[in-house]
Amino acid sequence: MTHEEKKTAKIVEELTMFFFALEASYIDTRIARQENEVTIRLEADFDPSFADKLSHLDHYLNGQKNDGMGDIYWELAGSGDPGETSQLLLVGMMIDRAEIELGADRVKLTMYRSL
Repeated sequence: MTHEEKKTAKIVEELTMFFFALEASYIDTRIARQENEVTIRLEADFDPSFADKLSHLDHYLNGQKNDGMGDIYWELAGSGDPGETSQLLLVGMMIDRAEIELGADRVKLTMYRSL
């Protein structure tokens, strides 16, 4: 497994644990790898009482990028407590951009990473 594949797996692991912490009963993840880009799609439900944890999802995933930080700390993804937004900030550093569809109890994420 290459370094880039491990990063993709860490992103999926972190988001899976995040949504388990929000009491998700359904998490669907799909990864499509092209020559120069990986697309990660995730759809999950969540308990509406945790909606506040998702209110800043766009800020975490599409915030200011720091490639150096993402390259250094990517191995820490998945090591924090599930549901911590600090882990989402790390995921945001590891991706180029995210498209987010947020409903009352369901979210769809499409994230893109250049290789």
